Amino acid sequence: MRFGLVGTGGWAARTHAPGLAAAAGVDLAGVWGRHPEKTAAFAGEFALAAYDDYAELLESVDALAFAVPPRVQASMALEAAAVGKHLLLDKPVSDSLDDARALVEEAEDEGIASVVFLTQRFEPPMREFFAGLAATGGWKGGWSRMLASLDAPGNRYANSIWRREQWGSLWDVGPHALSNLAAMLGPIGELTAVGGDDGLIHMVLTHESGATSTASITLLAPPAGSNFETGVWGESGTALLPERTTPAADALRLAAEELVVAAESGEPHPTDVAFGTRIVELLASAQKQLSAGR
Repeated sequence: MRFGLVGTGGWAARTHAPGLAAAAGVDLAGVWGRHPEKTAAFAGEFALAAYDDYAELLESVDALAFAVPPRVQASMALEAAAVGKHLLLDKPVSDSLDDARALVEEAEDEGIASVVFLTQRFEPPMREFFAGLAATGGWKGGWSRMLASLDAPGNRYANSIWRREQWGSLWDVGPHALSNLAAMLGPIGELTAVGGDDGLIHMVLTHESGATSTASITLLAPPAGSNFETGVWGESGTALLPERTTPAADALRLAAEELVVAAESGEPHPTDVAFGTRIVELLASAQKQLSAGR
């Protein structure tokens, strides 16, 4: 399957380009970026065709992989879906609920396959952990603490404009927290959100299984206060999400391979655009509550 890559930033260079190049059944054919000179340099580094015109890239491929900010991704993915291209989307699908829902509708109308690259859902050790929890059962609750610091020395995303916006933490870290908690405790039915100092957001989740969980997230923690932990508790005790050991490019490779399988089989992927849009629905609800001062 011929893939085009949308985006030429650091995430595209570290993760998407090498991951797609290594994926079985994938021919990474070309790249599009906003800046022609940067696109040409990126294309040269990875031996790809450089496209100045997004429409020309669409005509030459079967699928698109996106490594661009959420609001850019939504409009470009909608254009790709409208002409029947399969989609490997980054998270979140969009920071606009209307745009996310429009993309779901277009994907369903066109019968295309989609995968949302929620990184930890494509890391084999994490998948083994999630499967083990499902096999054990009896989990009553859980938590996710993702306290990141954009200002930590060497942070690759320190200059990311959208991450530093008012709700940047919600849309960047939030999808991971909600996705992981859903994988551990089942689909999320309801969400209540409250805000704290320095961009801190707390969310209380009620899962359809009856379990409850909490997510505490920020991108603005003091560097010394950065902390990450996700776990569940229940009849069998406590289980913590393992430390991450899988390179992001390897996880992206698996996501691309599974998109090919979904396209060929016609079977929806567990983290398709509909799942990604459910995450957007929950985050949009959280943002509305936070804006209202709840």
